[in-house]
Amino acid sequence: MMDIPTMRLSDRLKELLMEAEGREVTLDGLRKELQIDPTCDEQGRSSWSTLRSLMSRYAKMKLVTPSGRKDGVYKVVKQVKPVQVVGRKSSPPKTVYFPRDRGTEMEMDFAEDLVLRPGDLILLSGTSNAGKTALALNFLAENLDDHPVIMGNEYCTIDGDARPRIINAVEAMDWVEWADDEGQRFTLLPVMEDYAEHIVKDKINIIDWINLEEHYNISRVMEGIKKELGNGIAIIAIQKAQGALAGRGGQFTKDFADVEMLLDLYGEKETILKLGKVKEARSKVLGRTFAYGIENGVYIKNFREIYRCKYCRGQGFRGTKPCTECYNGYIEGVF
Repeated sequence: MMDIPTMRLSDRLKELLMEAEGREVTLDGLRKELQIDPTCDEQGRSSWSTLRSLMSRYAKMKLVTPSGRKDGVYKVVKQVKPVQVVGRKSSPPKTVYFPRDRGTEMEMDFAEDLVLRPGDLILLSGTSNAGKTALALNFLAENLDDHPVIMGNEYCTIDGDARPRIINAVEAMDWVEWADDEGQRFTLLPVMEDYAEHIVKDKINIIDWINLEEHYNISRVMEGIKKELGNGIAIIAIQKAQGALAGRGGQFTKDFADVEMLLDLYGEKETILKLGKVKEARSKVLGRTFAYGIENGVYIKNFREIYRCKYCRGQGFRGTKPCTECYNGYIEGVF
């Protein structure tokens, strides 16, 4: 039977470990925090050695995980409880309005087939000058009733002021009521890094664009953003190479995306939009491809679906000669 002093030590240790869930602790650090004396008491008992025994016991109970290097380092296991699924109702889809063709006033027609849930992330992976910012600003304009939040490299200067580009874009989008009786209907945050720390919970958060020196870290950044969303939605933009099947970071960019939209130049004046990943939809939308023009930097015009040419398989060339059946590997209309 454990004596009283050891019982007290175990209680103090458990309390300390509860505060450190998910982090690493060391025996030396624990001894310091618990103010354990390395000498034995009058009965020859040593809390110094008892601590190691308790940590070994907790490792068997899966409260901690030793590093395996016998260096006194432990990872404190984050305790979880079983989650009830059967008999519960799922949360309803989240309403996000997609940009519209300003010529027809029709919403991008694939939008009605997408199912977005609270906490989802829409990824815009686009080449330079393919219209990422135009798309992001149109998402902003269509969802002003949600009082969305916008941040990223495109919108603020280093000293935290609005860039002339966004001021001009807002003025050019003359069909939008940017303010009401209560003031500006969106929030612009001068944030260019550590985005997850500035996500506004339960809102639509638009980030244009995320720039990382180590591109593979995009997965971790996206995961952090999603953890902070609550019932909100994130729409983020990143760079990609022309024709690439993923943004900078490759497959890592797809890990936490619920909808992926790949943006490339289509000829000299238009944008091509391909749905690269769709986690949930009412009908088949994955791989569908669309084209549209952008006028005055913000007006989306002539939005329509296009189809990969079966003669050149979307390459735009048959052998060494340009394909005569298509335009840049695609044709207009169904065939």
